[in-house]
Amino acid sequence: MSDVTLFAFAIVALIGIATPGPTVLLALTNGSRYGLRRALPGMAGAMISDFVLIGAVALGLGALLAASEFWFSVVKWLGAGYLAFLGLMLLRSKGSLDVTAGAAAGSGSATSIFLKSFLVAVTNPKGYLFFSAFLPQFIVPDAPQFQQYAILALVFALIDLAVMFGYALLGSRAVHLLKRKGALWLDRLCGGALLALAGSLAFYRRAAS
Repeated sequence: MSDVTLFAFAIVALIGIATPGPTVLLALTNGSRYGLRRALPGMAGAMISDFVLIGAVALGLGALLAASEFWFSVVKWLGAGYLAFLGLMLLRSKGSLDVTAGAAAGSGSATSIFLKSFLVAVTNPKGYLFFSAFLPQFIVPDAPQFQQYAILALVFALIDLAVMFGYALLGSRAVHLLKRKGALWLDRLCGGALLALAGSLAFYRRAAS
């Protein structure tokens, strides 16, 4: 794998990651609700999900989901349901600006923040299909496959970490400029966006066909 190929992969990956999606919205929300430091477990969850997704695609799971309507639907509805749950929770929030109070709550534990980001990614069938179509473009067929997938996974995860850090930092800085009502509307905005993403995921197969 040449340096030019790896650089091209990094550019395309950056564009794809920076485009607002569920994990980006969670990073923004975690930064605003809990502060940058407590948002770190969510970033770790997003990174680990990258390795899981790319590893699964390397093992053929992406091809299975593309070929099997049943298993695609199972993963799709799990992902859509979880996104809808997170969106509803944000819509019902009170928009607290007290990050220490938010961190003390169960929903603000490091484990909870980690699992939210991780589960949102691994239950999204779009991720598997995206990597199934995206990664082979940068794989050299006659070279060892494992090393290439490992390198691409590492590069993608590091870019993902940088983007998540940026969004979490933006959220943590923005929330201090908002009054309580502004923080409430930030939660409402992110909650509504997650619900919209859940709806788009629920109808993804119909739109693709």
